[in-house]
Amino acid sequence: LTDIATLARWRRDGRALVTTPPSAPEVGATVRMLTWRQPSYVGGRYLKRARGTPQAPWIDSETGVTIGEGSVQTSLDAVVSRAFRADGSKLNAAGREDIDVRMLGGGRPFILEVHNPRRPNAAATAEARAAMEAAGLPTAKGSSEPIASADVASALADEIGYPVIIKAAAGGGGIGMQIVQKADEFESALKLCQSRAKSAFGDERVFVEKYIQGAQHVEFQVLADGKNAIHFGERFCSIQRRHQKLVEEGPWLTDEKRAEIGALVCKGAESVGYKGLATFEFLRDANGDFYFLEVNPRVQVEHTVTELITGHNLVELGIRVAQGEALPLKQEDITWRGHSIQCRLNAEDPREFVPSPGRLWECHFPSGFGIRCDTHAHPGYEMPGCFDSLLAKLLVWGRDREDAIRRMKTALDETMITGVEHLIPLHRRIMDENDFNNGDITIQYIDMHQELLG
Repeated sequence: LTDIATLARWRRDGRALVTTPPSAPEVGATVRMLTWRQPSYVGGRYLKRARGTPQAPWIDSETGVTIGEGSVQTSLDAVVSRAFRADGSKLNAAGREDIDVRMLGGGRPFILEVHNPRRPNAAATAEARAAMEAAGLPTAKGSSEPIASADVASALADEIGYPVIIKAAAGGGGIGMQIVQKADEFESALKLCQSRAKSAFGDERVFVEKYIQGAQHVEFQVLADGKNAIHFGERFCSIQRRHQKLVEEGPWLTDEKRAEIGALVCKGAESVGYKGLATFEFLRDANGDFYFLEVNPRVQVEHTVTELITGHNLVELGIRVAQGEALPLKQEDITWRGHSIQCRLNAEDPREFVPSPGRLWECHFPSGFGIRCDTHAHPGYEMPGCFDSLLAKLLVWGRDREDAIRRMKTALDETMITGVEHLIPLHRRIMDENDFNNGDITIQYIDMHQELLG
């Protein structure tokens, strides 16, 4: 399952079809991808590849009609224009305004959603920002639309006032993100951000926003069925390297603040008719004020923290909503118990965060009460060097934060990985560090605690 992305064509990468963003964002459709090996449902029917190969055309299971070309380079428009609306009626190019096709693998945890690119939805960051502002969510000063012109970006930065942050408009994960402290650094930072954005997402446009110093990163988990939305509370994700999270935990806020921000994110999701799981991300300044960053319309790595403290299977709920069910829960059904912490066990040098590919010779993860480990690793596994370095997610649950920290220390001590470098030494030191234990954490935590890197 990849991030939602706008695409004009499909291309094959290994065994899975992945998205390639077009140069013009209004071209194509918004989609969530799945592997080509699995059948997918459209309006109660499923599509399949003839002969089970990625080169074969898509076939409608009910009529046997070919609705896609044989080449994997076929545009998504060509496939969707031959597909069906949810009510079973034919969908053609003339009816593009009505596109709202959802593909769900039968009982399998992946989703392919196709939406009209001209219809407002939370997948578009610019539209999300405008929609959330209209719904009453607080936002930091910044560009309301993606910027391609260096002159426009520079002028906006001068207007906002430094420091500012430059972010890729077409993607997330901190890729290309640049913090600029003064005007004479802006041009080089902009070029670097645009270059990385173009390489990663095929789109060099950026957002320029006011950078909030001394901030904490807090995000809210939301589930919506297109009409109503509920939230599952917050996760605290301020310990980061290169704007990517290393440690996540929750809960973090008071009951009153959780209810306040939770009501806002639900209102925001409902205002755009959002359907599915989503994460609303915020920065919280030193005064406790919140500033909306973006909506991630997908399951996130750290959703497991929320599952441990609420007792709800978010992936299951997301699939049920995607296949047309109404919300099976009400807001009053969501309660929070205890505290959970997640450490990302990346295969990286814990000093420079350089990826460390190689073969795992020994690989043992802890288990027992209050312990969860999600991983694909095993002895003999070959950690590749060309993909994300995440090797495992190690989670603990405790009666309170102090109990969870103690349990995480034990879990880290019991974890054994040899053959590649990893972040366990860093996580051990974080769990012992005074500011972490006191909750005195901002997104500059790693920068301010360089001694943790060894």
